[in-house]
Amino acid sequence: MPLLSERPAGEQIFIVLVLPSIFGAICGVLLGISAGVYTVLTLLGILGGIAAGYDHQTASEGALRGIAGGALFGTFILLSHAITGEDAKAKLPEPHILLPIATTIISVGLGAIGGALRARQLGNEQARSSRVGTIRR
Repeated sequence: MPLLSERPAGEQIFIVLVLPSIFGAICGVLLGISAGVYTVLTLLGILGGIAAGYDHQTASEGALRGIAGGALFGTFILLSHAITGEDAKAKLPEPHILLPIATTIISVGLGAIGGALRARQLGNEQARSSRVGTIRR
């Protein structure tokens, strides 16, 4: 899987800005339909946060990515839910502005985990390749 920095600029923008916004909007719509589905999708977002961090070489880079993803995810939950006008089927924090703050904080941690996993993998690959050494004839 390529690092985010190795992808074309348009793809980077889509991955970093559009995907968490769309996923947040979907969750926001579902918040007015089903508490269970909303909860399952937001829990699946945990995997997305770790995967987003895995796009980076270090835990600190992954954590920075979590700021963008978490803020957009939480904000778009609120925006799309407000647009639907439905009553929330799951409990939201009061005041609601705490939701994007919470999703951002959580995503920073998840991104750091993903970045740390990638750093470990990259370190293991480098260690394996350095063990081979030079081939003598």
